[in-house]
Amino acid sequence: MHTGHVKCWKLLEKRMYIEISSFEEFEELKQEPALLAYFSTEACNVCKVLKPKVQQLLENEFPKIKMAYIKSDLLPGVAGQNRIFAAPTILVFFDGREYIRKSRYIGISELQEAIARPYEMMFGE
Repeated sequence: MHTGHVKCWKLLEKRMYIEISSFEEFEELKQEPALLAYFSTEACNVCKVLKPKVQQLLENEFPKIKMAYIKSDLLPGVAGQNRIFAAPTILVFFDGREYIRKSRYIGISELQEAIARPYEMMFGE
């Protein structure tokens, strides 16, 4: 890995997510074994309340899923390429393929149930 990746992963370890700064960075992260992409906007108050709950869910239940945070209003190209039209929107990728898409009214227990089966198949936990 080159130094850019090392810096990113250290940031991920400290903050439990990485804030995406470019389309290329997002495409590269999608190649991780498991990725949860959290799309938000600065004006979305629901997003601000939901994000720490999603982080906690991943930390407690699905530690092998990496989390990416994307500000759709600052990176409209990333949002557009992924057909994101509302905030918050959560996409979950396993082996680079989208498995789960949740938008607007997202319940943590509903998200946990949706992730559990593909996570277990992927990681055998």
